[in-house]
Amino acid sequence: MIRVDARGDRCPIPVIKTKKAIEELKGPGVIEVLVDNETAVKNVEKMAGHSGAACEVEKLSEKEFRLTITMEKEADADKLKNGDGAVVVVASDQMGAGDEELGRLLIKGFLFAVSQLEPLPDTVLFYNGGARLTVEGSDALEDLKYMESQGVEILTCGTCLNHFGLTEKLAVGSVTNMYSIVEKMAQAGKVIRP
Repeated sequence: MIRVDARGDRCPIPVIKTKKAIEELKGPGVIEVLVDNETAVKNVEKMAGHSGAACEVEKLSEKEFRLTITMEKEADADKLKNGDGAVVVVASDQMGAGDEELGRLLIKGFLFAVSQLEPLPDTVLFYNGGARLTVEGSDALEDLKYMESQGVEILTCGTCLNHFGLTEKLAVGSVTNMYSIVEKMAQAGKVIRP
């Protein structure tokens, strides 16, 4: 049995630790994961299911949960990755036109919906105003960090971050350039835009 203590860890660390334990198991076995919030429970449970494992959740106290993950066979490496070559392209911190507040609410809902797709996209690209969604203080960070923990590549245009004075505030993923953005879009199985 492998034990993972993820109490006190912020999202997406519990998922990352559990994924590494599944990869380390290399065959049938049990992983016990301790977390201290329901968001971590849901994220770890979803990742375990995606890996082909059975998962039981036990609430030990108000802020302590134990997840028992049972692998019947070696995790399918392909299931720990993402699938169909989809690339999501986000060019604004709003979705649609007409009302800015509604547009910000819609883009948050859009990114949450993307985080629930099966399979997840391979890459999410952010440029122009979309770069604001990957920096400190963004309402979208939890969903983006979850996707990153599941192997989704999160890339933000460096020129855009620099233009908005946000280069030092990037909070998820990594910086990219326009050539890489075009290359990712050209090679995509499909491109999804809000």
